[in-house]
Amino acid sequence: MTFQLTPKQQQGLDVLAGLATWIMLFGGGRSGKTFLIVRAIVLRALKAPGSRHLITRSRFNHLKASVMLDTFPKVMRVCFSQLVKGKDWDINMSDGYATLPGGSQIWFLGLDDKDRMEKVLGLEFATIYVNEASQVTWAGVQLLLTRLAQRVMQLLPGRDPAPLKLRYLFDCNPPSKAHWAFKVFKQKLDPETKEPLTRPDNYASFQMNPVDNASNLSPEYLETLRGLSGRMKRRFVDGEFAEATPNALFDEGVIDAWRVDQGDPLPDFVRVVVSVDPSGASDDEANADNDEVGIAVDALGTDGRAYLLEDLSVKGGPSTWGRVAVQAYQRHKADIVVGESNFGGGMVKSTVQVAAAALGMRVPVKLVTASRGKVQRAEPFSAMYEDGKVRHVGIFAKLEDELCAFSTGGYTGPRSPNRADAHIWALAELFPAMTKPAAHPPVEPLPMVNHFRRTR
Repeated sequence: MTFQLTPKQQQGLDVLAGLATWIMLFGGGRSGKTFLIVRAIVLRALKAPGSRHLITRSRFNHLKASVMLDTFPKVMRVCFSQLVKGKDWDINMSDGYATLPGGSQIWFLGLDDKDRMEKVLGLEFATIYVNEASQVTWAGVQLLLTRLAQRVMQLLPGRDPAPLKLRYLFDCNPPSKAHWAFKVFKQKLDPETKEPLTRPDNYASFQMNPVDNASNLSPEYLETLRGLSGRMKRRFVDGEFAEATPNALFDEGVIDAWRVDQGDPLPDFVRVVVSVDPSGASDDEANADNDEVGIAVDALGTDGRAYLLEDLSVKGGPSTWGRVAVQAYQRHKADIVVGESNFGGGMVKSTVQVAAAALGMRVPVKLVTASRGKVQRAEPFSAMYEDGKVRHVGIFAKLEDELCAFSTGGYTGPRSPNRADAHIWALAELFPAMTKPAAHPPVEPLPMVNHFRRTR
């Protein structure tokens, strides 16, 4: 069957072949953005012998799984079937680059691979493509820009040789409007100075969504997208930038950057904690319009990082959530169940113990008290997320919605963040030093002053 671009992909291809150097394809998931850009890079490599092109992403294992082992071979098989793998082109998985006719190369680099970065970024490239740009910092974008400098000639039949135009390409599922991608490609502002870009016409963007690629997607996948949460649907279905939460504590781009895919190797765990944030509802109110009971499972790895393993939050009374918490404790071979005691005092402890006894188990329970507000409890862990010290194993859409609604000015979400609260309680148990009040030096008493001393 002959490969054929969808109408939207053809429009995107026109943008990629336009006058701008900086080009961003943004929009929902599985809309064909990565496929289209990789195809364009291969075409550039074929028409400019000896050219070098770089495909990069925040983390190498994600780049390897999504592009090196999936999109790139698929593009070669579907769009360049006349080229034979192993003869006309090949990919060296250990060294991380592909070779094409004419001696052109396509290099693959994860920005977390510090040892290899120095070697790869010692080269010059005619094309640099940042895959999933929402996960890459502006500083990373600036660093890569210094390597967009290879001067190479394109040789086309019937035409005079001409310099291959340098291209800086990006794609992303849109994060919030606070991200540099929105400032650069939509507002045409420098993310650091907030001043207008000197050459705004040199920055182009194009939106592509799953509906535009429906002919290449399964109905089951499209149905799955319709069931996403509001934030996830806005990002992965509608392909829209979200309104920025002022002074947000947690950023979806950061969560994405450090996310661990299901099936990725995990370190051994030092501790595993099941945490419960109860709503106070009784069993009789299980179907009422009460808040969910937050139940999270977090582990501390031998690498010193925390891993969110499960969000088991449920709307139900004590007999329901008690059973869920104890089963999670048993399944993960956890060390302890942590529960907030503000609702019902020792109710959490007795509920867990009753559920454990029904299964013939004994479960240690630690009660914690919310002496500070939700935002104050969450704030110490914001920097840990930035540094990749807290990672989500899979996607937890509702819990992440709640995290992203935390700001220094308060919680901006529509309902109580019980899912996120349970997660924060677990992190506080795994990293107790993060929530200890700062030690203050003793205050020396002021010298006594006799305010009634008479003057002569």
